[in-house]
Amino acid sequence: MTTSAQNQPKVSKSDEEWRAQLSPEEYAVLRQAGTERPWTGEYVDTKTEGVYSCRACGAELFRSGTKFDSHCGWPSFYEPSSADNVVLREDRSHGMARTEVLCGTCHSHLGHVFDDAPQTPTGDRYCINSVSIRLEPAQS
Repeated sequence: MTTSAQNQPKVSKSDEEWRAQLSPEEYAVLRQAGTERPWTGEYVDTKTEGVYSCRACGAELFRSGTKFDSHCGWPSFYEPSSADNVVLREDRSHGMARTEVLCGTCHSHLGHVFDDAPQTPTGDRYCINSVSIRLEPAQS
């Protein structure tokens, strides 16, 4: 699923540098592929217009216009703002086959993508951990 250009992150830090920069919760999700509990993230119900970026490196990931209410307990988007903004990787952990979503810039774990959203233009549901993203509200 990943392409050769996406094999190496553009932003690379040592484990110690990531631990110093991120909170323990951010580190567990972004660098150890953890998952926040459903319905607990700050962006689950957010309707604010703006850009969602990676909490680890600041790279743009999603725009609010593609966010939708999927009733899954995590913020959901139907597509990244650019295909290059994310890396998709097969994930066979927890006894199932899923597609992991990583930041295209630093390869931090964001969540998973599922093709179970027929109500969207793409049919995809990027199920993203709130703790892995940061909303930059649009300027009014």
